[in-house]
Amino acid sequence: MSLRGQEIASLCKKLIPDEHDQVLLNRLQSLLPDAPVSLARTGDKWYRLGGVVDRETNRVASDVNEWTERTFLECGQNLQTLIDYALDEQLIATRQIGHTLYYVAQTGPQAEDFVLFEIDKTHEVSDRLLINEDALPEDLEDIIDPLEPASIQSSHIGHFRYQYRRKTDIALFLETINLHHKEEHPVQRFVEDWNRSSAAESVFCKDWIIRPYQHVGRYGEQIINAEIINVQQKQLPHLEDLVSKKGDNLNNLLMRFDRQAGYPFAWFFYMVKGKLVSPHNAEAVYQDITGDFSYLPKRDEAVLRDWISSPYNL
Repeated sequence: MSLRGQEIASLCKKLIPDEHDQVLLNRLQSLLPDAPVSLARTGDKWYRLGGVVDRETNRVASDVNEWTERTFLECGQNLQTLIDYALDEQLIATRQIGHTLYYVAQTGPQAEDFVLFEIDKTHEVSDRLLINEDALPEDLEDIIDPLEPASIQSSHIGHFRYQYRRKTDIALFLETINLHHKEEHPVQRFVEDWNRSSAAESVFCKDWIIRPYQHVGRYGEQIINAEIINVQQKQLPHLEDLVSKKGDNLNNLLMRFDRQAGYPFAWFFYMVKGKLVSPHNAEAVYQDITGDFSYLPKRDEAVLRDWISSPYNL
């Protein structure tokens, strides 16, 4: 994968977003002609602090935090002087509204053979008066992010825009994640189970993506982690506890779920993810295949036996 993050960042700065982000998808695909690119998921809406504009919505600053701290110094570190200035100018604080677009580029036949691109689609809106005269701020934090804001009628400022967040080669990421964990990471095992099961006949990143993230541990250490996210929008049935089912009846229920999901052995991966399928179903299938019934392909049977011996979930 020769496409660098800098190229994507440059592309994002040049494009004005369209409603369905088709132009961005087309441009990404043109930069990666040998790797099918698709929009895997649109994340939930989020909000962030924005900047500062005047009464005519002309830009004063792009970052309300930076502006407040800088202007406080320019006002001789006198909070009242800063408040009076903001009131005289009728300054308005904005906020950023956005969601993250997750694009995937398939680079090979294995589950982990894809690159994940995370791109934010944002727009800025007027949010509140910078100073609430009915609840004057007592410190800078009350200006930056007040508990009692002076709300105003919200309006768009400028147009939507893209902002590049990061690119992750998932195959390379999974090679290194276990360096940060004493035992095999469940996401790594999920991928390995996919590759050795009949689900490997399908393209992993059409149904699942792996999203890396970091968090700070108890002692301030940086912990590298990952989550599996299902990206399908299909309405699948819940498979509750089917221990009363066996043989053809149980197999038919599992096969129906797999058909609706779109690939074989899907029920197993939804079960491991803790979504829609009860783990008791794996125990019921195991009782079947160790008894009088044999309806799983040998490779799926091996995956199931390993799970029964050493269960895991995500």
